[in-house]
Amino acid sequence: MGEFELIRHYFAAASCAQAGEGVALGIGDDCALLDLPAGEQLAISTDTLVVGVHFPESPDPFLLGQRALGVSVSDLAAMGATPVGFTLAITLPSADPDWLQAFARGLDQMAQRCAIRLIGGDTTRGPLSLTLTVFGRVPKGQALTRSGAQIGDLLCVGGELGDAAGALPLVLGQRQAEQAVTQPLLARYWSPMPQLDLGCALRGKATAALDISDGLLADCGHIAAASGVALVIEQAQVPVSTALLAFAGEARARQCALSGGDDYRLAFTLPAHFLLELQQMGLPIQVIGRVAAGEGVILLDSRGQPVQPPRSGYQHFGSACD
Repeated sequence: MGEFELIRHYFAAASCAQAGEGVALGIGDDCALLDLPAGEQLAISTDTLVVGVHFPESPDPFLLGQRALGVSVSDLAAMGATPVGFTLAITLPSADPDWLQAFARGLDQMAQRCAIRLIGGDTTRGPLSLTLTVFGRVPKGQALTRSGAQIGDLLCVGGELGDAAGALPLVLGQRQAEQAVTQPLLARYWSPMPQLDLGCALRGKATAALDISDGLLADCGHIAAASGVALVIEQAQVPVSTALLAFAGEARARQCALSGGDDYRLAFTLPAHFLLELQQMGLPIQVIGRVAAGEGVILLDSRGQPVQPPRSGYQHFGSACD
């Protein structure tokens, strides 16, 4: 099967590749054309995922399609942007019809959930890798960035952390457990749902934001550096799921929540007077600390004393939460 036939058969025919709001011209020409409403800016992000680095060898293609797009769209959520379209450049060792059909289904399912449309891309032969570029729109001047945190703001996250990192032994086939425990952990790894509603709700309220991809401590360090402040995290307030606690135990679960990667939850700083309004909207917001004068990230134990974590960032297929 040639490149253009492959694109037409598996991708151009997908539901997510059909015309829709914001896309004036999609797959089929040298470029796609996007319509941007007056008073809005275009948000763009690119991610590359490589086999053996960002996902294991011989992945389930349906789950890989979901994961690849979910982690990419999460960058739009972190900016408070509404998804418009995405491109996919895929490098394949071979054009296996069954693999491609399953991958395209997973990709299309996540695209439907995120209301984003496939507008172009490329295919080539080589070791399996995926490069996705996502496009979103945001009202001019309202994009969330990492550089606005203010002393006195609350430090918040968009829900439980550590599940995806805790799932790595399951993903790699190193451990087994009851399905009631493993299913939610594997779902958080393979099908991360971008927090688009939360990102949009934070426009005009949050002073800084990002999505947690490399671990809470490491990513909060990015906000601290960009904003010229310190972020104080109360370890006991960092939320972890019952599934992760059951699978990993208290100590390892806490380490996954602090230093494990692939959460794709939002971390953000927020003036305290906005908290109740956002919570009443039913948004998954957990206060885990505050913004203070200084620099870097300060982790406090249950007694309020600073502690030094053993590792502050995610290691691809390493032991970030061991």
